[in-house]
Amino acid sequence: SLPLSPSLAHKLQGLKLAFLIGHSHTYDTVSASSNLDMEDRVSQLEQRLQLQEDEIQLLKAALADALRRLGCCEDQGPGAAAPGGPQAPGGHRRPLSNSAPAFRYLSSSNINADTHKPFCRAVMFFSPPPNPSPSPNTMYLMFLRGRPVTMHIPDAQRDSYTLDHKGAAPDRKLKLQWVYGYRGRDCRSNLYLLPTGEIVYFNASVVVLLNTEEQQQRHYMGHDDDVKCLSVHPDMVTIATGQVAGNSKDGKVLHPHVRVWDSVSLNTLHVLGMGVFDRAVTCVAFSKSVSLLHKAATAFLVPHFRVDCSNDSVLGAVFHPMDPNLIVTCGKSHINFWTMEGNTLTKKQGLFEKHEKPKYVLCVAFAENGDAITGDSSGNIYVWAKGGVSSLSAVAGAHEGGVFSLLVLKDGTMVSGGGKDRRVVLWDHDYTKQSEMEVGEPLGPVRALSEGKPGELFVGTTKNAIIRAAFPDTLTPIVQGHTDELWGLDVHPSMEQFITCAQDKLVQLWDTNSHQPLWSKAIDDQGRSAGFHPSGGVVAVGTMSGRWLVLDTDTRDLVSMHTDGNEIISNIKYSPDGNYLAVGSHDNFVYIYAVTENGRKYSRAGKCSGHSSFVTHLDWSQDSHYLVTNSGDYEILFWEAPSGKHVTSMDAMRNMEWATYTCTLGFNAFGVWPDGADGTDVNAVCKSHSSSLLASADDFGKVHLFTFPCSQPRAPSHKYGGHSSHVTNIAFLHDDSHLISTGGKDTSIMQWAVV
Repeated sequence: SLPLSPSLAHKLQGLKLAFLIGHSHTYDTVSASSNLDMEDRVSQLEQRLQLQEDEIQLLKAALADALRRLGCCEDQGPGAAAPGGPQAPGGHRRPLSNSAPAFRYLSSSNINADTHKPFCRAVMFFSPPPNPSPSPNTMYLMFLRGRPVTMHIPDAQRDSYTLDHKGAAPDRKLKLQWVYGYRGRDCRSNLYLLPTGEIVYFNASVVVLLNTEEQQQRHYMGHDDDVKCLSVHPDMVTIATGQVAGNSKDGKVLHPHVRVWDSVSLNTLHVLGMGVFDRAVTCVAFSKSVSLLHKAATAFLVPHFRVDCSNDSVLGAVFHPMDPNLIVTCGKSHINFWTMEGNTLTKKQGLFEKHEKPKYVLCVAFAENGDAITGDSSGNIYVWAKGGVSSLSAVAGAHEGGVFSLLVLKDGTMVSGGGKDRRVVLWDHDYTKQSEMEVGEPLGPVRALSEGKPGELFVGTTKNAIIRAAFPDTLTPIVQGHTDELWGLDVHPSMEQFITCAQDKLVQLWDTNSHQPLWSKAIDDQGRSAGFHPSGGVVAVGTMSGRWLVLDTDTRDLVSMHTDGNEIISNIKYSPDGNYLAVGSHDNFVYIYAVTENGRKYSRAGKCSGHSSFVTHLDWSQDSHYLVTNSGDYEILFWEAPSGKHVTSMDAMRNMEWATYTCTLGFNAFGVWPDGADGTDVNAVCKSHSSSLLASADDFGKVHLFTFPCSQPRAPSHKYGGHSSHVTNIAFLHDDSHLISTGGKDTSIMQWAVV
């Protein structure tokens, strides 16, 4: 997007090619006696190439800045001052004194010469005055991946500000109040009813215990990455949950393991398998008569031995309820019956005989008489005699598509859940269909079944919803969520509501008291950003395709639709007076629209052109006359609205009152950046409406709470886990009573009480 001349662009390309050739030659000349294996050499080469990419990006950004400044000089005329330079009262640029230092380093951290890890370095600059005495500090530099980011100190803080001051963590804290959503898209058998009346399930790295009558949640927070499986002990108090492997902030491996915990106290009782599993624990189960655990993926784990299970994927593994020495596993093209004798397992493979062998056996349940019942990917239900290897009978075509879940009720009847047909079917003791109901398409195929009160079922779906159901046709959603990567979030300006949009093409307006969506609307494009009009009557939604649309918050009707470029609309925000809308795009521009009729009419008013990388964040000034923006190459630029003219003088900008503070780069957010940050580690920040708190969301699944302003290096904070992937966005409710955070790949929404 830079207005580079052909010769300059050719030089840049040649420089990049020279870097590549130079380092390729370096590795070609490595002697055969080198102790580096091929993978290490490739890894080092990739690191070096990444460093060169960073340097090229830095060069492009510097060129863009120079072009902006030259353009500004041409506009102002030959007698104008250079943008941003110190000026004398007459308007002429003040010459630098040879006797005064141009800058000095106050603190720095060294770059790791071996790994070329990015680093932060703070530098304080002085503007030399006409007299020998130095003037107050006006700005400093922060380095991110070699890119210098200039931070301008507000006049009110210039005399007292020092980098050496040690701030304090805020006296307010966060308490997890509600986890929106459920992980049904890729997990099985993860929904149970406890004697307390709570249903237990999981989302992200949190295990949720939900009391549906009192609308209250409790949370088990022992895991540090995605929970993938869950089992309840026969005592109905002890619970086992398993998680995937992960990586900590400092790059250490977080081993997959099983945690056994008490559902009353939420205390961890045991941690099993640490360092034993490779990638994930995908299934756990308690014996009905003895306290054994096993895990299914490609092998079993019991306290004394490990046995390879199958070369094919294993989708389920359960102890037989009447025989503590019998385990049944199922998965790709197989069902196996395992007998435990001492420290050995003996396998018998189930035979389908005259029936066609299914591609997958998806689930296992047990009848009152001990028969095993299986559902497969062809929609068939098979019955297997206890301990036998031949199927006794079959219900062919029980479902259209796969049978994802089977549940034998307390009265001996059975319920099955279908994938493609989304049906829940009730069968009598002879496997004759008695009743059925269909889950609506927006809620998705059936994934898990659990028995509730007499005549009641809980149904988990692949679209991350939980439904309270009763035959013949009662289906009431009690938990809903997104199903694909989630970034878009904004809070209502005056009500306890917030809006989300995700790459599942779903926009949802949520109520923070009922914890239910007030409405959901499917759109044609993947959602990425959202912003409420100050009136609250409409909300703007930016998508991944360059299109943005405006929805009525009462009726969810489409009010307006526009397209700016064909890249991601990463940020969309109304001015405080509601008269303008700023649309930040990955095409490096910010489009400004004039807004009339309370958010129902839009016309292009200006365009901010000057960023050398995609726009990541933006904020409006309190008077709606200016914008500040951040970009992917760590620029902080200022603009006049609605013209979009680039503002280069910092005399006014350093003291500007911003209506919101969501830009991750800025003087009052400097302290959120940790040592070694690469500029993408912090995805979002948000200032409370009282201007006393600043929250940040990072790539390590953490939400931090700082004191605002947060302008000291490595500022102290309160840190909170729960998300299992990068936290993409955060926002305080209008009264600062709660904080909302969104997870990216974990698709979760978390509501934190500010206490």
